[in-house]
Amino acid sequence: MGTMTNIVRAPLWLAQVVTGAKSFRDNPIIGSERLNRMGLHAVRRRVADRMGEQRRQRLAGHLSAAERETFDRQGFVVRHQAVEEALFRALRREAGAMKVVAREMRQGGTATRRIGLDRALLASLPALRALVEDVSIRDLIHYAGSYAGEPTFQIQSVIASGPNSADPQTLFHADTFHPTAKAWLFLEDVTEDGGPFAYIPGSHRLTPARLDWERRQSLTARQSADRMHAEGSFRLSEADRVALGLPEPVRMAVPANTLIVADTSGFHARTQSLRPSHRVEIYATFRRSPFLPWTGGHLLAQPPISGRHAAIEMGLQRTFAFAGFGRGSWTIVEGVSPFDPPRL
Repeated sequence: MGTMTNIVRAPLWLAQVVTGAKSFRDNPIIGSERLNRMGLHAVRRRVADRMGEQRRQRLAGHLSAAERETFDRQGFVVRHQAVEEALFRALRREAGAMKVVAREMRQGGTATRRIGLDRALLASLPALRALVEDVSIRDLIHYAGSYAGEPTFQIQSVIASGPNSADPQTLFHADTFHPTAKAWLFLEDVTEDGGPFAYIPGSHRLTPARLDWERRQSLTARQSADRMHAEGSFRLSEADRVALGLPEPVRMAVPANTLIVADTSGFHARTQSLRPSHRVEIYATFRRSPFLPWTGGHLLAQPPISGRHAAIEMGLQRTFAFAGFGRGSWTIVEGVSPFDPPRL
């Protein structure tokens, strides 16, 4: 990269320090060994954690005391029989009848398909609309993400051909350096040999040991051969888990109609599927800037963006591809159901 290009980009790189930008590889300020030796990443991590806790305190009254205590201790909450049986059966029917535009990505032998649950699609799907608008589920996602606002809901299919060492999601990792929520409502049973979600309890907490480990990772992350580690989604080895004093992961083989909501700044993974498997779930993500003192004011919850997250994302993907910037990791596929085999 030329000197002039660096000069032009430097203000953007500097501005990203006070945002949720996390890539050590793509931002030479965030990835600077010298600055991180002086404490740059550690300071960002501490401030983000402290502000997240302050925001959660303001959201705590929307949860039951039991779920709040469970989340604070573990970093995730599991709700069995998450919705009424009649609604769950309707969710299955609506998902099974779909033939819509989706996006697919393949990582080794695992294909992931996502169908965005935008307002236009939900207009003819009353059960899915009721789930997406469920205040109790949103409140739990808000607490996990430490903000109020509008999560992005999708139907996700995870289709594995069997054990897959090339799938980066099967390595324990933290999505980013600040509170970030993900949720899964499983439309089918998740079996022990079918690649269940796993989480290391308590790993969402910023202990002195965790902070020191992250500081050390920040010194070398930019040069890491693991692309996702270099981009700020730190991978955790088994030796590091033991050294950090973290417990064994909890594998969540659960029956259909189970909801899991987790702070994915804690260490988690999609475990290896030991056989060909096809899992369908309603999936939600919620991530905002780590350095805002308020809980509201979510840009994606404002018109004209509200209720159109997937359409906007797909439109941007088509535009970038047309402009010659490549298609990225995801491919748009037409006329698919969540239960269809992968197109890629």
